[in-house]
This record gives sequence, structure tokens and C-alpha cells, in this order.
Amino acid sequence: MSQFTNLYFIAIIPPDSICDEITAFKNDIATYYNSSKALRSVPHITLKAPFTINANLHNQAVDWFTTIHINQPQFEQQLNGFGVFDNPKHPVLYVKPVLSNALLALQQTIITEFERAFNFIPIHYLERNFNPHITIGYRDLAYAEFEKAWQVYQYKKYDAAFSVKNICLLKHDGAKWNVISKSNLE
Repeated sequence: MSQFTNLYFIAIIPPDSICDEITAFKNDIATYYNSSKALRSVPHITLKAPFTINANLHNQAVDWFTTIHINQPQFEQQLNGFGVFDNPKHPVLYVKPVLSNALLALQQTIITEFERAFNFIPIHYLERNFNPHITIGYRDLAYAEFEKAWQVYQYKKYDAAFSVKNICLLKHDGAKWNVISKSNLE
């Protein structure tokens, strides 16, 4: 990342108690399956995947985010079990958020509004086919370790719920992701 660009993404961040539970899964993956990259970010459901913009547009990005009108009430988000993206080159293990109409509508609103404001930044096709997840193992997760972990996690039970009251804009500082702004739902 050059000094002239900034890296951002938009997400739902669960409350601390649920983040702590999910971080325990990340620590388990790091300890027993040799994959710690997921520990570099707070547990989250990505609504808009990471995007890069010129540093001189930072204020515009923050202003857009803080003034975006999300015509949606707060909603209850369920988490139910675990899932995977079974890609031999880049496997991912995650906590599974239940895809509700409210969650889908929120993500689609963010993508539509982002596209209007930043039409020079392409939207990845996966963002148009939303598959919510809270990553607990990826990037440095070797496929053999992924297979071992999935043998355990596919049978592991995890159920939780939380109220989605806001969304967060995160910015990468070169080492980690930081929440720089929040936008409340109605």
C-alpha cells in the first residue's frame, strides 16, 4: 500500500461479548491448526469488501459514510454454527451468520450507495452474491490443516444473537484494521 492510498472496508462488528467468543475460536485455529492471520482483525461481517482510494479522498469517504442514509431499523442477527469456503488454494473457516432479509437489505444498500458515490471503484461479483461470514481461519491456513479443523468445526455447536445497531468504517494503518467511524441504523 503506497503512502498515497488508503485501504478501507465496511462491516458489522458484534458486541464485545460475542467478539470474545469468536476470538476464542480464532485462537483455537491459531493454536491447533497453525493459522493466526484471522487474529489481525476484530470479528466482523463484511458488508463492503476492502477498497483502496486515494489518500486525498479520505475526508470524502468518511463524510459519505457518516451521512449515508440507511433506511432500516435495528435488527437481531443470529449466528448459527460454522461454514467453509473449500478452496484448496485459499480455504476459509468461519462462523455462520444467518442470512436474513434485514442483513441482505443492509448489505445491498451499502453496495448501491457505495457504487453511487465511488463509481470509479469496481464492485466485485461476490459482493453482488452476498455470503455473510465471520472468518476464524484463512490466508495462512494450509489446506491439510483446514481439512483437520473442518473435521472438528463441522460438528461444533455455536449459537448466538446480537442486535445490529450500527455499521463501521474501518481503515488499515499498515499493521491492523481500526474502526474510524460508525453509522447508526434507525
